[in-house]
Amino acid sequence: MDHSKMNHGQMKHDDTLEMPGMVHPSFIPVLTDADREAAFPGLQGHTVHDKYLAWFLLLDQLEYQDANEGSTLSWEATAWVGGDINRFWFRSEGERTNGVTEDAEIQALYGRAISPWWDVVAGVRQDFKPESPQTWAALGVQGMALYGFEAEATAFVGEGGQTAARFEGEYDILLTNRLILQPTAELNFYGKDDPARGVGAGLANTEVGLRLRYEIVREFAPYIGVTWSRAYGNTADMARDEGEDLDEARFVAGIRLWF
Repeated sequence: MDHSKMNHGQMKHDDTLEMPGMVHPSFIPVLTDADREAAFPGLQGHTVHDKYLAWFLLLDQLEYQDANEGSTLSWEATAWVGGDINRFWFRSEGERTNGVTEDAEIQALYGRAISPWWDVVAGVRQDFKPESPQTWAALGVQGMALYGFEAEATAFVGEGGQTAARFEGEYDILLTNRLILQPTAELNFYGKDDPARGVGAGLANTEVGLRLRYEIVREFAPYIGVTWSRAYGNTADMARDEGEDLDEARFVAGIRLWF
C-alpha cells in the first residue's frame, strides 16, 4: 500500500473539516411547523376573488338593417353581475321593422363556472314578440372553445310542452390591432310545430353574418356588414303560405359598445 497517497488524502480531508467559516450540518436548526407556515401561507384560491362584486355590459349589436320589408333596428346585448365563479347573466335580442317590434326576448340566468373558460347557465327566457308573450325555462353552457371561438348552446322548455334549442357562435379575426372581422352564426331548433309563431318542428332557421368593425377605443366600435338568414322544413312551408321570403340577405351598419 502507498502510505504517501493515504496520508495526502487524509490531509485533504482534515483540511476540509478545519476550513474557517464552515458550519457542521449538526448546527443547522430543525424546521418547525411555524417556520413552514411563515414561508408558505395558506391560499384560499378562487374564494378570495369571488368575494368582490363586479359587472359588465356588452351591446354586441345595435344596428340598422336594410330588410325586404323596410328599415329594421336590431339589437343583441349581454350583461352579467357577480364574481369569478357565480354570476347572474342577462341576455336580450330583438328587432323593430318600420317602427313595429317584430321579435323581442330577454333571458335572466344564473351561471356557475365549471372551468376557466366555460359556464353552466340556468334560468328563464321571456318572449314578448311574436304573438302573445311566452315563458321558457332555460339550461345551457357558454364559453370559449379553441382559438378564441365563443359559443353558446341553450335548451328551452316552454308553455304547452314546446321545446327549443339555440346554438350561437362568433369569432374575432384581427386584421390589425383595431380592425376586426367577426363572422357569426345562429341555429334554432323546435320540438314541435307552433303555427301561431310561424315555427315548425326540427331546424327552423339559421342566420350567418360577417361584420367588420373599427375600434376607435376598445369600448366603442362602429361596424358594417352583411347577414343572410334562411328558413327550413315546416317553418319554410309556413313562411311560403304567408307569402314571406324563405331566405334574405341584409346590409347592416351599427355600433358595438361595452362598459
